[in-house]
Amino acid sequence: MIPEFDSFNLPILSLIVLTPALVALVLCLVDRNNRALIRQLALMGSFLTLLFSLLMVANFDSNLGTMQLEEQHSWIESLGISYHLGVDGISILLVLLTCFTMPFVFLSTWAAIGDRVKEFHIALLLLQTGMVGAFVSLDLILFYLYYEAMLIPMYLIIGIWGGKERIYAALKFFIFTMVGSLLMFLGILYLYNHAGTFDLPVLMERLRTTHPLGSDQQLWLFLAFTLSFAIKVPLFPLHTWLPDAHVQAPTAGSVVLAGVLLKMGTYGLLRFAIPLFPEAAFDLQSMMAWLAIIGIVFGACMALVQNDIKKLIAYSSVSHLGFVVLACFIPNLEALTGAILQMVNHGLSTGMLFLMIGIIYERRHTRELADYGGICKVVPIFTIFFLLAVLSSIGLPGLNGFVGEFLLLYGVFSSVPLWGCLATTGVLLGALYMLNMVKKFLFGPLVHEENHHIEDLNTRELIYLIPFVVMMVWLGLYPAPFIKMVQPTLTLYVEMLQN
Repeated sequence: MIPEFDSFNLPILSLIVLTPALVALVLCLVDRNNRALIRQLALMGSFLTLLFSLLMVANFDSNLGTMQLEEQHSWIESLGISYHLGVDGISILLVLLTCFTMPFVFLSTWAAIGDRVKEFHIALLLLQTGMVGAFVSLDLILFYLYYEAMLIPMYLIIGIWGGKERIYAALKFFIFTMVGSLLMFLGILYLYNHAGTFDLPVLMERLRTTHPLGSDQQLWLFLAFTLSFAIKVPLFPLHTWLPDAHVQAPTAGSVVLAGVLLKMGTYGLLRFAIPLFPEAAFDLQSMMAWLAIIGIVFGACMALVQNDIKKLIAYSSVSHLGFVVLACFIPNLEALTGAILQMVNHGLSTGMLFLMIGIIYERRHTRELADYGGICKVVPIFTIFFLLAVLSSIGLPGLNGFVGEFLLLYGVFSSVPLWGCLATTGVLLGALYMLNMVKKFLFGPLVHEENHHIEDLNTRELIYLIPFVVMMVWLGLYPAPFIKMVQPTLTLYVEMLQN
């Protein structure tokens, strides 16, 4: 703890949210031809944001389950819209994950982006502001603005710096997410008309006491919010935009999309859809659980037959986040703790996998598994790091993926054993498609001549990959500090849902 920062009323959350946007504003004044300065400023801004996020953790009391580090200022007083930020056990690890990921994303693009470097870095910085802002917003309009603000920079990142089919992928991503968001916006306006506030804590209290919703109202509002978040996850059968977006996006876009942006959907379920409309969530629990289970198995089966490595990892995300959605609808502490940890774990392991696929793509300019094989003999250091990321994704004991997966499945089993058994098939299929990919990608005969001359990891690449490995091992061997941060909030959350 560093209590002296509290005594000075340092607006830590505002600093985390606004620093990337301020750096983006500074970049607007920099000569576009000075690429080195642009990269350096963006990297410094992202590391500064990471520092502020560590101050956030230092000032966060893990024994409390309530909102902390709150900031609230009247914004549009006539409509009751306020600038209200706060963080608790549900959001703190996701904020930390975002701030941890971004500096290494900037490092990974140091040599990869050659065109419009200035615009690319501005887009990434604004995307970071949108993501963190959405995680800490406690006013529904403020949340919606940040939630929508993320679409524009990601649309540009895919549409300008993506692959051959980038326009199609960017438009599909934008249309899917925009349609769902508009329905949520209508739901927000209805809630304001019903309860007279956009402030989330006040709104939840009024819905429980003075302004309860009827069953039909809860049902339609829950569907409006959940559709938006299910598209973002993405939950089967709303997943079709994701493989295209991942395949066409540049490496940085894929890392941010998989590592952080998809978590906005599962976070939205936990923060808004389920606690605001608990009766509807309970009534539709079976439907959501079965959709999640279908997504787990479907995503794994689709990953098993892919030849494009990025598309394989994209479908693995559909499967992995199906576990998280399933746990979100299981009101017990173990399942929800596992859901939060698994969001972080997926961000680390899948983010690292996309980083490494980007590294090998820069050298060989192909993502087809058939074009590789036997490269472990040529790039042994790359092989070690890639295997660690794969084993983390599979859930090997001792690495981060195991802890969240174990807690999640234990919670599901203890609630509905059938769902737990069916979800476990996704774990088995996950090991199958990942190890099959490793076999084709890294091992076997070194047939293709071009693969004889692939360079191994350089110093810059090691610098941004090693922190991911450190976090994977830390979370795998000693997850207690992270679990301690989330469980007091989740304990109150479960009590609220059960009352």
